[in-house]
Amino acid sequence: MAVNRRRFLAAGALATPVLTASSQFASAAPYPAGTVTPGADRLAAEGWQRLADRRIGVLSNPTGVLGNRNHIVDSLVAAGIRPVAVFGPEHGFRGSAQAGGSEGDYADPRTGIAVYDTYGVGADEFASMISKAGVDTVVFDIADVGARFYTYIWSMYTAMRAAARTGAAFVVLDRPNPVGGAALGPMLDPAFSSGVGLRPIVQQHGMTVGELARFFAAEFLPADGDSLAQLEIVEVRGWTRDLLFRETGLAWTPPSPNMPTPETALVYPGTCLFEGTSFSEGRGTTQPFEILGAPGVDWRWRDELIGQRLKGVTFRETYFVPTFGKFAGVTCGGVQLSVTEPGAFDAIRTAVAMIVTARSLYPDLFGWRADNFIDELSGSARLRTMVDAGADTDDIVGSWHEELTTFRRRREQYLMYR
Repeated sequence: MAVNRRRFLAAGALATPVLTASSQFASAAPYPAGTVTPGADRLAAEGWQRLADRRIGVLSNPTGVLGNRNHIVDSLVAAGIRPVAVFGPEHGFRGSAQAGGSEGDYADPRTGIAVYDTYGVGADEFASMISKAGVDTVVFDIADVGARFYTYIWSMYTAMRAAARTGAAFVVLDRPNPVGGAALGPMLDPAFSSGVGLRPIVQQHGMTVGELARFFAAEFLPADGDSLAQLEIVEVRGWTRDLLFRETGLAWTPPSPNMPTPETALVYPGTCLFEGTSFSEGRGTTQPFEILGAPGVDWRWRDELIGQRLKGVTFRETYFVPTFGKFAGVTCGGVQLSVTEPGAFDAIRTAVAMIVTARSLYPDLFGWRADNFIDELSGSARLRTMVDAGADTDDIVGSWHEELTTFRRRREQYLMYR
């Protein structure tokens, strides 16, 4: 029998004792010298005193953890600073929902704190939640993966607008961008604004959530008629723009069910485009976004991609049977990506090359989703129309050179790490 997630969580709240103060949760274990220290760990080391005497609402998910692997909400409660609300994004506060889902409203079983489901809500509805809970400070702590279509940054943007409308302060506990600081890919055309891209930034933005918050506050909120009363970024210590996640010394917490490893994050800004195609993006396998294909695909795709000599990546011929998602229970042929030189790898160019070759080799198998979701993912109709017109990889990637250069200049004043 299927488990009703909301009933399960609500029942847990009745059965589980509410967390009380305990040194087990109050502080972050120190990281070794020379490693990266997220903003949350810095505040926890101070006993969270910067957040004392505030009515806090925390927007977070399972990635909001400290070096000792305790969640920040549990740590705050243990330190005697009890949030008045928790806000859950896509996948939910405790992370139990699949893509496009959330956990609903409930009382958190561990702490008894009211959890509000904010996935997909607009700024006015979010503002009403802030007002209902009496929040005067919204604290954001979610690990992003650096892609425009990963929805957490837009949950942050909506929360910022809501905070502006209620007069609440906004605090970002910054974390590293796991794919580094390089900006790549096309800009979102505002005409294609959606839940996977609300405002014009490039596909791989190369910014931390703290940097994005500064960018959003200055570049986008005024156009919405919004202005934050206070924006505070608690910086990451020890992170530089050339560091990928494996080099940070931090433990990986999957930010969503189909983002199991840092290697998934490396390819995701490109291969997520396959969600907009008839090919499987690997959901329902052990390596989503690294394994891609469809029934009828054979060794030729791998051979063609190897012949492209794409930098920093190699491909393996593979066959797989997804357990859910596209082609569930059906044998598919395809490729598995392996990033061999992360510094040279361009996820978006690689994905474009994969799409171009798939269309060329398998014209009867490859196609776009009927709703043209590819346009929302890529930010415009350009990728789809250029591929359909027979453009090659260089022409497609070259088509966004000017807008990418403009974005890189525009973001420069908001960058906090070098």
